[in-house]
Amino acid sequence: MSAASLTAPRTYSSLKAAWIPLAALCLAFFVEMVDNTLLSIALPTIGRDLGGDTTSLQWIAGAYSLTFGGLLLTAGSIADRFGRRRVLQIGLALFGFLSLGVLFVTATSELIALRAALGIAAAAMAPITNSLVFRLFDDDMLRMRAITIMMVVGMSGFVVGPLIGGTMLTHLPWQWLLLINAPIALIASIGVHFGVPADTPEGLTNDRLDLPGAALSILSIGLACYALTSGVQHGWASPVTIAVVLSAAASIVLFIARERRAASPMLDLRLFRSGTVRGAALAQIGTSIAMTGVMFALVLHFQYAWGWSPMIAGLANLPLILTMIFATPVTEALIRRFGHRIACLIGAGLLASGLGAMAWAVTQTYLAIAIAMVILTVGLRTVMTICAVALVGAMPEDRTSMGAALNDTAQGVGSSVGTAFVGTLIAVLVTAVLPDGAWGPELVATYFHGEQVLFIVLTIAVGLIAGIGALTLTDAHTTDEHPSPEPAAA
Repeated sequence: MSAASLTAPRTYSSLKAAWIPLAALCLAFFVEMVDNTLLSIALPTIGRDLGGDTTSLQWIAGAYSLTFGGLLLTAGSIADRFGRRRVLQIGLALFGFLSLGVLFVTATSELIALRAALGIAAAAMAPITNSLVFRLFDDDMLRMRAITIMMVVGMSGFVVGPLIGGTMLTHLPWQWLLLINAPIALIASIGVHFGVPADTPEGLTNDRLDLPGAALSILSIGLACYALTSGVQHGWASPVTIAVVLSAAASIVLFIARERRAASPMLDLRLFRSGTVRGAALAQIGTSIAMTGVMFALVLHFQYAWGWSPMIAGLANLPLILTMIFATPVTEALIRRFGHRIACLIGAGLLASGLGAMAWAVTQTYLAIAIAMVILTVGLRTVMTICAVALVGAMPEDRTSMGAALNDTAQGVGSSVGTAFVGTLIAVLVTAVLPDGAWGPELVATYFHGEQVLFIVLTIAVGLIAGIGALTLTDAHTTDEHPSPEPAAA
């Protein structure tokens, strides 16, 4: 094979022609999203093996999302400056290498640290995969279909994680749930190398990297998410919690002030003049809160309250997986018929309806839960796809990685908040220490009541967040939402 034949074209004329880079990017996105939820099904097993209370289990689930969400903007900014394919390959290499570290884990604190490190590596992958998919094509329709495929694969990975994890736990130690990342990352890296073209200088920005802005963004997101956990651990009126809340608020204020004054800001706040950017980011936060909240609560529901095995609990997520895959025609039809705004509003309505149904279903049979899952997932699928397409399409040509990073940051923040929120409510409404073995009738009844309160709160909060976000979108039917923002007046 000649060197010329190994050189990827700048753009592709069809999805079939782009199958190698598209498959590689989807695989990279899949593994990072799978890893976001892979250990959720294993939390009871890990808790028994390593020891740990509700808070430690919450942090095992949330540490990845916390660092992932906190570093996405920084990673997107780095990629727009130094090359998207290069940063993606570095992220894949780190992700695979770090996953091997699970062999040396002997305590929950060590696992939390490892998950946080994996979140850092995944942050170098997520915004770039979405940005590169967008750049594989010149045609708007092909771009939308490619991003749709990416979202289906990614979100399928998000919900299939517990299924994979439950199946593997039946035959293998829980450590294998992370070890499997290494060969997958290697395969994805090879596909990216041979199928994705390197960035051209004109497609990158020459602006200096805003290191103070990056540090403040990480600090703001991290402290904001930690505030919820601190409230449970130390009390909401404790000096520690108050200090964390005030520090988070101060970090956010300093970040905004820094980005407004910086000559080359990490996050150009002028982008938020676009209603599309504001609305899509807000809606993505809401959907991720809902998704992680539901999955975290149901893992405990199936394995602790109902006493199911990890494998059966994983199979119980099949309605989420199948609906996420097969809802594509529904989403595309809604976009074609109504445009982004109305279609997203319909999705937000279905999302809220699914959460409301879940509040009733958790005291019923599995069939009721499965029906609620389907309604919920159709809403999730619709809102997430529309917002991802609209947000990336609203970015200037040299900021597509930042657009994808902003989309993924919103999802990462939502995931962290969702996990922390659910863990907090369970600790407050049920118990801070989950007992081993089968639960007694009294504890099961208490947990069901806690779930009902949880899902009612999520219905109201997520419905408002996603609905308000949807209202700010345009009626566009393509990826081309807004022109590049005009430079600020001197």
